[in-house]
Amino acid sequence: MLPVPRHTSFAAVQASICRGGAQQRRIYFYARRHPSSSSGSKGPSPSTLTPTDVAALDRWAAAEKRYALVDTLRPEHLADLYITLPTRDGAHGGGARGYAPPREGDELGYGHHLGFFHPRNPEKQLRWDGTDVDFSPPEPFKRRMWAGGRMEWKRPLHVGDRVEAASTITSVEKKGFASGETGTPMVFVKQKLEYRKQGTGDVCVEEERSHVYLATAGSGRAAKEVKDLPKPDFTFECLPTPTTLFRFSALTFNGHYIHLDKEYAQKSEGYPERLVHGPLTALMLLDVTALKIPGRAFKTFEYRAVNPIPVNRRISIHGARESEETIRVWAEAEELETGRLVVGMTGKITLTDV
Repeated sequence: MLPVPRHTSFAAVQASICRGGAQQRRIYFYARRHPSSSSGSKGPSPSTLTPTDVAALDRWAAAEKRYALVDTLRPEHLADLYITLPTRDGAHGGGARGYAPPREGDELGYGHHLGFFHPRNPEKQLRWDGTDVDFSPPEPFKRRMWAGGRMEWKRPLHVGDRVEAASTITSVEKKGFASGETGTPMVFVKQKLEYRKQGTGDVCVEEERSHVYLATAGSGRAAKEVKDLPKPDFTFECLPTPTTLFRFSALTFNGHYIHLDKEYAQKSEGYPERLVHGPLTALMLLDVTALKIPGRAFKTFEYRAVNPIPVNRRISIHGARESEETIRVWAEAEELETGRLVVGMTGKITLTDV
């Protein structure tokens, strides 16, 4: 076994990489020292943001940012995703599917493209918290949270397709910077992605993602309340464990310590536990709805992250029909400190005929 440096926390990510039909198994060791307040890695308080910080952010926001990735929707990789999702692993009740490995030519499930098209950066180029630098604003805005997004399906993608993903930054919004504004300075970055089968000009899936970046250290925070939720027409329950988070991080090549390292989540981010990935929660909202409402095609999906969802807490995925074409969905879980149910994500799915 490879030696691990002292005074580090590590996660071993085991991944299957398919190259030209030959499969290689590799083990990646992520090792790091926990950031400390003496090193300044938690970020400055809002009052210590300098004109230089703001000027650097403005220059970054004004620069054009584009990114392109090509990936193959490999059935082997999708099989790993299926065995990670409680709706598809074959081990859950509640009307979940039995496990069925994907086959070449199958239509790609809604949101399953989230398991592909990740940046491939050397570890030394990652940020202090394990996140990628692509599309991230400059220091000191280095605390990242997934805020929400939107998906629109125009044409189907299929298992085995070679797909191009073109990504651009469409907006950068500053909040809490101006004189008289209250709250912590935040930077909202909106990203647009278009997915096309290689060799064609037609967009198959169009997506928007919103991230928020902060400079301040994490601290305790009160949960936001979501009012006027309807009575659900369907519910699916599951329990994301550290293994679930580990597997999804490996599948998406996501090294963010907030999903992998309890000590980091507590000491550096101010959360009592590791957090479930925003994309995983969004994917579960889609997969549960597809399971509970068969025979209808999805047209759009809009979602918003409301509160963090901690690991090892049972999640309830709910859906309620607002009309024949609209489904309201949300995910809720127990709050660690109080045990009360807190809504972690809300969304709306529009349907169309197959």
